[in-house]
Amino acid sequence: MGRPNRPKLDRELIARAAVELVDEHGMGALTMRALATRLDVRGPSLYNHVSSKEELLDAITVVITREIDRAPLDDPDWRVGITAFARGYRAAYLRHPDALPVIARRPVSTEQALSAYDAVARTLIRIGLPPAEAAEFSAALDYLVVGSVIETYEEGFTRPAEEYGAEYPSLARSLAAGDRDTLNARGFDTGLRLLLDGLAARLEN
Repeated sequence: MGRPNRPKLDRELIARAAVELVDEHGMGALTMRALATRLDVRGPSLYNHVSSKEELLDAITVVITREIDRAPLDDPDWRVGITAFARGYRAAYLRHPDALPVIARRPVSTEQALSAYDAVARTLIRIGLPPAEAAEFSAALDYLVVGSVIETYEEGFTRPAEEYGAEYPSLARSLAAGDRDTLNARGFDTGLRLLLDGLAARLEN
């Protein structure tokens, strides 16, 4: 009997399998051998499509960046558009949190990532921000999105809120005051709102 049919190996298939491997087992599990096993191919065949681990990381970046919807940036209401874009940007990396620490430290070199940054800069310049300040705002937005995925605030407090009360009463009150299950998302939205408030004030000057 012939061998069972397998999807034709290509760069896209390899990259998606790599993202799935990282999502399931973490970035430390990503090796060419593990990826070949997952795809049921011989290791050397991967190198016909990705020549190195660095090139594989670029391919992973492309797959994840494609999940970020840039369309909201074209909204006539810039505040609505940037808010939707930022939330989508964060949501994409929340789906792939183990990949983010590595990707965030890599050069911005793929066409997909460069186009996304260009779209943000174009929007900011269109609404009246000077180019230098557009770069600064884009950096601030990056810090907010990436930081909110890498450091999850609520998970840092492992005890019920009331158990902090004796020694840290203000902390206990603040943790108990809202729904802790939504604290990370609310914290992100608060930071984004304050960032956009600052942008609005700058545009009015």
